[in-house]
Amino acid sequence: MKANTELFRVFSTVLRREMRVSFASWGEGLNPLLFFVMVVTLFPLGVGPEAKQLAAIAPGVIWVCALLAMLMSLDGLFASDHRDGTLEQWVLSGQPLSLIALAKVCSHWLRTGLPLVLMSPLLGVLMNLPAATLSTLAISLLLGTFILSLVGAIGAALTLTVKQGGVLLALLVLPLSVPVLIFGAGAVQAVAEQRSALGQLSLLAAGVMAALALAPIGIAAALRVGVASGD
Repeated sequence: MKANTELFRVFSTVLRREMRVSFASWGEGLNPLLFFVMVVTLFPLGVGPEAKQLAAIAPGVIWVCALLAMLMSLDGLFASDHRDGTLEQWVLSGQPLSLIALAKVCSHWLRTGLPLVLMSPLLGVLMNLPAATLSTLAISLLLGTFILSLVGAIGAALTLTVKQGGVLLALLVLPLSVPVLIFGAGAVQAVAEQRSALGQLSLLAAGVMAALALAPIGIAAALRVGVASGD
C-alpha cells in the first residue's frame, strides 16, 4: 500500500508540474486546436457546401486533421526537459521512469487531445454529420487521440537527440497511426450508415489498453538511450 501511495504521489506531482508549465505557455498549447479547427473549416469552402458530399467525407477529414494536429504537438514533448536537465534528473532519481513518462503523456493529451475531442461535435455539425454520429465521433476521438499521444511519445523519445527530428518523428508515428485512423473514421461512418460501431470502438479501447501497458516502457527505454547519448 505504501509503495502504491508513493507511485501515485510521483505520478500526480509530475502531472501537476506539467499542467502548470502548459498553462504558463497556453498560447503555444492552442496551436494544435487552431490548426484542427482551421483545416476542417476550410473543407466546406474548398469542396463546396453540398450536404451529402460533406457528410460523406466528414469522418475521414476530421480524423486526419486530428491526427495531424496531435502530430504537430509531439516534437517538443521531451525537448525542453532534455535541454534544462530535468530529464536527466528524472533518470537519476530512482523513480520509475515509465510512470513519469506516462504522466507526461497524460499531460500532453489533456492539453492537446481533449480540446480536439470537445471541439469535434461542433465541427461535425459544420461538416453536416448526422446528429446520431456526433457522440460516436467524440468517443472515437477520445480513445484514438490517447493512443496517438502514447504512440507519438515513443517517437518523440526516439528522436529526442536528432536535430530537426520532426520529419523523422512523422515517418515513425504516421504508419503506426493508420489503424487508429481507420477504426476511428470507420466507427463514425458505421453510425452514419445506421450500422453498429461497437466493433471499431472495442478495437480502439483494446488499443488504449495495449498502449497503456507497453508504451510507457518503450518511452522510458528510449529516454534513457537519449540521455546517455546526450552525455
